[in-house]
Amino acid sequence: MKLTIEQAQSAVTAAMAKAAAISVPMNIVVLDAGGHMKAFLGMDGALLASLDVAQKKAKTSVLFEANSESVWEYCKPGAPAHGLQYTNDVLVTFAGGIPLRAGNEVLGAIGVSGGAVSEDADVAAAGVAAFKTALTKQRAHAGVASSRKLTET
Repeated sequence: MKLTIEQAQSAVTAAMAKAAAISVPMNIVVLDAGGHMKAFLGMDGALLASLDVAQKKAKTSVLFEANSESVWEYCKPGAPAHGLQYTNDVLVTFAGGIPLRAGNEVLGAIGVSGGAVSEDADVAAAGVAAFKTALTKQRAHAGVASSRKLTET
């Protein structure tokens, strides 16, 4: 299964609505499973520097198939891969990157930056919730379409 533009846009739109509700302009990125940009929204007033951070949070989530902040557990001092975050200029090990999953399959990730780390995490979570709703609707629609084909033959 692949991430659709409809799913990506629903995640970005919901994340933007959440960021607007807390009055924090943010950059919001959705990457596909290969780490390539699928959707992007830069809110008016969002810091230019936060675009790069949002992309890296999403990329970290795709690469590790985990929330970006959970990667810190591998990178922190005393952990098995201490310093890993410095190896490839991509990893960001704080909250705001969350995988977009269909069951156990990672279809992509959302990355959000522009606010406090906790705000970024909340905005990203709003995007994930909208992605899940879009995925469910598309699956239901596909099921109806399949049923129609079966009854027509």
